[in-house]
Amino acid sequence: MQVANDTQLLIPEKDCENPELSIVIPALNEEITIGTFVDWCHQGLEKAGVAGEILIVDSSADRTAEIALECGARVLKTPKRGLGRAYIDAIPHIRGRYVLMGDADCTYDFRELGSFVEKFHEGYEFIMGSRFRGYIEPGAMPWLHRYLGTPVTTWILNILYSSRFSDIHCGMRGMTLDALKRMKLKSQAWEYASEIVLKSVHMDLRTAEVPVRFLKDMKGRVSHHRREGWFSPWYAAWINLRAMFIYGADFFLFKPGLVLLVVGLALVAALSLGPIEIGPFGLSLNWMLIGLVTAVLGMHGVFVGGFMRMAYDYSRASEKHWLKLFPYTRTAILCGLSVGAGLVLFGRFVLEYFRTGMVITPEMLALNHQGVAGVFLIVVGFMTFTFMLSLHGLAIYLNHDNGQ
Repeated sequence: MQVANDTQLLIPEKDCENPELSIVIPALNEEITIGTFVDWCHQGLEKAGVAGEILIVDSSADRTAEIALECGARVLKTPKRGLGRAYIDAIPHIRGRYVLMGDADCTYDFRELGSFVEKFHEGYEFIMGSRFRGYIEPGAMPWLHRYLGTPVTTWILNILYSSRFSDIHCGMRGMTLDALKRMKLKSQAWEYASEIVLKSVHMDLRTAEVPVRFLKDMKGRVSHHRREGWFSPWYAAWINLRAMFIYGADFFLFKPGLVLLVVGLALVAALSLGPIEIGPFGLSLNWMLIGLVTAVLGMHGVFVGGFMRMAYDYSRASEKHWLKLFPYTRTAILCGLSVGAGLVLFGRFVLEYFRTGMVITPEMLALNHQGVAGVFLIVVGFMTFTFMLSLHGLAIYLNHDNGQ
């Protein structure tokens, strides 16, 4: 987590001394809405019966900070460097046990935040708002976002992570301060929203969804996407999708790799003694080579997917699992035996090849298959040994990175 030294915290005259809930909101040139928004937050806190602070992370060039301070919010002045970075900058200044996030544009109704407080008190660590389970004011969400962008990306995330979210792009969400710190946010821009959702899954946080009200922009306000131009929402969608794929890389590696590995191994094993016939179909050396390539690609996917699972697993269970599967001494011995057996098989083929004057005779057909099997065993031994070395090295790095 980056701690900024170029920020300034402004404290209002009437400040909450011991907040239980911190409403943390980035703001950029929101002087039209910020006063109403802070008032809504005060109303929501009073209605929910919870002591809370409002922390506006402001990078504006207008009167946003001044108005927010006058209305009773704390203001953290920061340079303009992205939505995600705003939350990173805010973390050292958050005093509440619980954190509620959102937008300062009055599109999310912060007068109704009691459902978040209730879920926090029930022990939930991450609470996602859902516009689709709540209320969307007519005209508040563009047709493309409502019926295509948000449903499709939510569906993709649920497939990748076996989750059950209904609205992953809802900006109103809450989490415990402890969970927010442990997430170690990296995203500097729009993709922070996806990073938070994805890490909540990797961290196995106790998660709930609550309905929220989503309203149209106030008269006179222009959304940030419209300020930036037509490409802005598409770029935001792309970097959010990119975050989903990066933090879900094991989905594209481990399971597909396991399937390829099994299919490839079956072909190599079946053809290692020579060609076979299955009914009218004949399988020969070409199919064995296809099996070899398929198995190697699959092994690569499984091994790299294992690395990603270790990197994403906050519980460290994956690390213990992989280290148990590949202990150093046993794995090194097995890899040595695999390479040795492969050299013997391949060596027999090479010797016979030179004995026949470098001509592959029909009598060498079975030996030819065994030579390919030998090459496969050499590759398997080498790849497994290097994976084991990298695995143990990664475990040392992760332990060091976590202060162990």
